[in-house]
Amino acid sequence: MMTGERTRVFLVDDHPLVRESLASLIAQQEDLEVCGEAESAAAALAAIGPAKPDVAIVDLSLGGRSGLELIRDLKVMFPKIATLVLSMHDEEIYAERALRSGARGYIMKREATKKVIAAIRRVKDGKLYVSDRMAARLTERLVVGGPEADRSPGAVLSDRELEVFRLFGLGRGTGEVAEALHLSSKTVQTYCARIKEKLGVTTLTQMMREAVRWVEEEARR
Repeated sequence: MMTGERTRVFLVDDHPLVRESLASLIAQQEDLEVCGEAESAAAALAAIGPAKPDVAIVDLSLGGRSGLELIRDLKVMFPKIATLVLSMHDEEIYAERALRSGARGYIMKREATKKVIAAIRRVKDGKLYVSDRMAARLTERLVVGGPEADRSPGAVLSDRELEVFRLFGLGRGTGEVAEALHLSSKTVQTYCARIKEKLGVTTLTQMMREAVRWVEEEARR
């Protein structure tokens, strides 16, 4: 029989079916319970305080503000909540960014359900959770440093620049990117200028070609 209180889990994902699946999985665990859910960063910030979760499971792709921004806000506003990222995005690109933002763990949606449960319990206990592959990579980077000449988008772009770059890679136009990220078109153009400079390309067409290639490579990982 279960002893003690259950770990309270809050779900943040813009797909209702994902939230439903997670809630069903968590409900099967004697030591866990879902205490609330939200589909956006704004809704999460409004609901998490009253819900008082121990763990927040956050997707990176949310409507409006990004999951990374939400993680940073949660770290400041609710530092006792352990945040676990559950995302479709490849951990080699986003895990380190998420950890730097304040997450305690990163797990990809394609992982087995038992790993999701293990990750929840691990971050609740104050430990970090990443895959063995990612742990080895982070350790290697700490010991020997990263490649100095790495000019890949994941290495050189800021969090927001990478969001803009990814949306262009998905075939969005400037106006669509601006609307998705709640930015002005002029601000998106400024980000594009920074991205082109960092990637060493000179035209928007070249940048978009690189963005499409990068998104396709990410999908194959």
